[in-house]
This record gives sequence, C-alpha cells and structure tokens, in this order.
Amino acid sequence: VILRNPSANVIESLNGPLKGYILSELNAWDLVIVPKEEEHEWVTLSLIPNFNLLGRKLGKKMKDFKNHVTSMSHADAVACLENGGMDFEGLTISAKDELVSKLSFSKEGDHWESTSTPEGDVVVAVDCTQDEAILSAGRARELINAIQQLRKAAGLDLSDAVEVFFEESAGINVVESAVSNNTNLFEAKFQGAIPVPKKFAPSWSVVLRSDSADIGGSKVEVSICRPAVAGRSGLSDEVGYYLSTLEPSNLDGSARSITVDGKDISLTQGEDFWVNTVTKLRATKAISWLEIMEEERS
Repeated sequence: VILRNPSANVIESLNGPLKGYILSELNAWDLVIVPKEEEHEWVTLSLIPNFNLLGRKLGKKMKDFKNHVTSMSHADAVACLENGGMDFEGLTISAKDELVSKLSFSKEGDHWESTSTPEGDVVVAVDCTQDEAILSAGRARELINAIQQLRKAAGLDLSDAVEVFFEESAGINVVESAVSNNTNLFEAKFQGAIPVPKKFAPSWSVVLRSDSADIGGSKVEVSICRPAVAGRSGLSDEVGYYLSTLEPSNLDGSARSITVDGKDISLTQGEDFWVNTVTKLRATKAISWLEIMEEERS
C-alpha cells in the first residue's frame, strides 16, 4: 500500500488493529505500507494543471506548461509538491490548488494487480502469486465458511462448542491438506475444534448439522457434532454406550469404573477415553499432522 503523505495515525492503524482484519478479508500473508523513501520503486507521481484555475493565468502558455509538468520525472514532481509549487516563465504556480497530483503503480511484473483511489493519493498493489501455501489457505477459509454456515443453520451461538468432521471422496485429500497446513487457524477460530476425517468420529457422535460443500473444486461432506468423549478402539458396545453418556466438560482426569455383565471395568482417561476426538488422535498419533502440531507446540 502506497499512501501520499499519510498521517501517523493512519499508519499506526494500518499496522495495528486493522492489519489482521485486512489480511483476513484478503486472504493475504502480509500488509506492507511502503515508506516514502521507497515510493519511487513502486509508483510514479504525475502532475497535471488545474485548468479551471490556470486557464486565465497562463493563457497561451497553458499548452507549454501542460507539456512541461506532465513530462516531469517522479523525483521532480515530488520536489515540486514539497516546495509548494514551481516557477514557470516568470509565474509562480502553487502546488496546493493549481496543480493536481496523482500516484500510479509502476512496478514491473505480471503478478501484480493494482488500483488507486480517484484522487490518486492511495495505491494498493496485490502480489497475486499463487503457491501451494496460498491455495491451501484459500481452501481453509472456504471450509471455515462452510462450518460457519452450518453453525448458523443449527442456530448455535458463538460460545457453543462443536466437533467438526469431513468426508472426502476416495483418493481425494484436498480438505485434509488444507486443514493440516492451517491447523492454528482452525484451532483459534473454533475453540480448538480442528476438523478431522469423519472416519475418526465416535459412533455415538450426535450430528447437529451436515451438508455438502465445494472446497477447492471438490465436493466434501462437512458435519458439526455435539462435543463427545472419544474411546479407544476395541471397546465393547456397553462401554461405548457408557462413554456416550459422559459430558466432556465434566471430565476431571479421574478414572471411571463400570460393571458390565457382573464384571468390573476400570476406564482411565488418556488411555481408554479422551475428552474429544482431536485429543485422542493426538495422543494415539493416529494423524501425523496433528502429531507434528503437538511437537511444535511443546
């Protein structure tokens, strides 16, 4: 972003509270406010006469003056504005109201898309290079939007926790790749509820809402479910039923004991059951990218 004579408050806001919002809306990695000393590498400042004011003042000299100012280099145009104006054949021309200035993007490269305000005092350029990281982030945001739509359709409040599961066609891993590359984004957005493949969902998961979504050009089934305790593989149906009755938020790490067909069974949290599916998958290392995320965090 190139700004013509921005105030300190504007710069502070763009580099502060607004930066995260802008990056999120644009799905961009970074926002750079080009400093004044680097302007010439990005834009060209051009000047044109204010014909309404200079017509009578310059008369027949107007054509020559127009040719003069429109052919000025970027550096000369900047100097003219900083000096408050210029002299032309014995006449003083004010930069404040007798000249109109405009910034235009001039950096070379087909990967740049730019636009400027009608007044020409702000130029925004976007690097449209699309690498896998950018594409993956875009798919992640498509999935986030799909999840948000499901939450809205289910009538959930922002504070309502859910578990998210997705199911892709055989041989397709577009969504799993997007999630694995953007786990921090999902964890922050959904209170730690990182979406995982539906095959890992407990059989007793209660689906609140489910729908098909187009993510990265692929059809994916996305489901939001009521938070549920996850159990280890191989547990009996009776034990599974018991675990389905537990409220995840009430777990305190203590062991549980139940009796099935006259036999006492002890269940240990962290070995036999976990507070949710993501916690189980991390502990059992069932998904490599969750394991990597846990290692990076520790």
